[in-house]
Amino acid sequence: MSDTKNPREPPPAYEDDHKPAAANGSAAPAPGGTGARGPRAPLPLNLPALNMIKGKRIILASASPRRRQLLAQIGLTNLEIHPSPLPEDLSHALPPFQYVLQTAQQKATSVYAATIDSPPEEPALVIAADTVISTHLGEILEKPRSEREHVEMLKKLRDESGGWHKVYTAVVCMAPLDTPIDPGYAMETHVEETAVKFDQSVTDELILSYVRTREGADKAGGYGIQGLGTILIEKIDGTFDNVVGLPLRATLQMIEKVVIEPSVPQEVDNVL
Repeated sequence: MSDTKNPREPPPAYEDDHKPAAANGSAAPAPGGTGARGPRAPLPLNLPALNMIKGKRIILASASPRRRQLLAQIGLTNLEIHPSPLPEDLSHALPPFQYVLQTAQQKATSVYAATIDSPPEEPALVIAADTVISTHLGEILEKPRSEREHVEMLKKLRDESGGWHKVYTAVVCMAPLDTPIDPGYAMETHVEETAVKFDQSVTDELILSYVRTREGADKAGGYGIQGLGTILIEKIDGTFDNVVGLPLRATLQMIEKVVIEPSVPQEVDNVL
């Protein structure tokens, strides 16, 4: 399905962009503006990779609204949303780095295989991601399955290792190749790591109150740093958007590689 594009107001202008003052002495509106003051959307990024896929089929293999919002910041607004139907059932005995990367790769390849021959055309780009939280002992925390587990999860993050834990997000970008080279697609992968410090002064009462807002019920680790969950966090070491669910700088770099300079995966587990 596609996102509905919101009307965009004219972008903000620099002072030098304004025309000379009108005859009555009042300042003329900026080019394309209405004269009204207020926040306006910036112009979209003008980059070769983004221009090459403009108007083409771009698939996000995730139902996360946070990832959709982050991708919209670089101009990818007309996305088809195709969450992977595969269960996320890899062994938690895997190191968090490997667990999150393998899960994201499974999401990307399953959705790519399901959509490559579907109408109206093959996708120009498939983006998949997975996020987990890891305790200092390497225990993987995903989404809480109950209110009780949710409370226990947040208490664990507060009480262990001075409140420090790590957030891992793996991103996979895939695009079809124009040349008949096996396996027929290019793939780029990346795993981002951010250290997060839970505020150890947070009380049990506040944790329970936060849990009952249900904001963190659908999020790895049980909190949303971009929302009310920020009151639980003291500081981070790394990229903020990675904790939200998608490291945007790294994702853009991967899009540029897979679209402009595609490379064939060296090892393919016969997933397609």
